[in-house]
Amino acid sequence: MEPLVDILIEDQRWQDILPALAERAVAAVLADQGLSPETFEVSLMGCDDARIQVLNAEFRAKDKATNVLSWPSQDLAAEDEGAAPEAPEPFLPDERESLGDIAISYDTCLREAEEQHKPMAEHVTHLLVHGTLHLLGYDHIREGDATLMESIEVRILDRMGISDPYEG
Repeated sequence: MEPLVDILIEDQRWQDILPALAERAVAAVLADQGLSPETFEVSLMGCDDARIQVLNAEFRAKDKATNVLSWPSQDLAAEDEGAAPEAPEPFLPDERESLGDIAISYDTCLREAEEQHKPMAEHVTHLLVHGTLHLLGYDHIREGDATLMESIEVRILDRMGISDPYEG
């Protein structure tokens, strides 16, 4: 069977860190949400600030670098603020369904980890969990949605042995 995370490494600094972190983070999110890793997949691009800035400008009209971007395959978002999104459903048996795409920038992740005095691996894991939750319809634009999404992130990260990224 195909891997859970299909990874494109555009920035070679990701080569030794991203594959192991991505599989673990995506699997943890799926397990938390009661979804089978054999049923879904995520496409992930490890890039640099220049590349993610272009993507951020093109898709979000924000001409600046960011840490992570997500493009869900389906709109699963809940209509009611603070409500859980719809669960994705696979189309074909014995084939993985794409949840969508994630891009993550090495430069911004490294800078944020250093500024926040966090290990790079923990910060990247948090951002991969965050991005995967976006693919599943979670968001943080409305306050109730942000509270729900952050509490799920904290729960998943705690299970992975990573402290609350929003603390302090």
